[in-house]
Amino acid sequence: MEFRIERHSGVAAYQQIAQQVRQALRLGHLAPGDKLPTAAQVVATTAINPNTVFKAYRELEREGLVDSRQGVGTFVRRSLAQPGAAGGSPLREGLRTWMTEARESGLDREDVAALVAAELDACYPREAARPAHSRARTDE
Repeated sequence: MEFRIERHSGVAAYQQIAQQVRQALRLGHLAPGDKLPTAAQVVATTAINPNTVFKAYRELEREGLVDSRQGVGTFVRRSLAQPGAAGGSPLREGLRTWMTEARESGLDREDVAALVAAELDACYPREAARPAHSRARTDE
């Protein structure tokens, strides 16, 4: 796994590392038992402070996603992958087809991101914004 740090994103580097690990876990690119790159390897490819890497790995460990073993490394403890997110799944292939159609229709990355964000909000509303009829009823 190779990390990409966007220095002007406004997101702390340790958060970017943790998020990239979570994404790799969701997509099945990392599985239980896999070893994460060492802090030295991450520093060599990203030129960030080793403490930044340690902070990201500690956050992932607190979430129960990885285990750090002194002198051995940091290993994936559990996966976040769902069947529909795996490469080759019908959902993933449908999304890829849609993305290709969007690009061929002239939409750029920001247009696609805006559409996806809008549909995410519509299909997966945040708890506070969720309509009353879709929340669990407690008055029955």
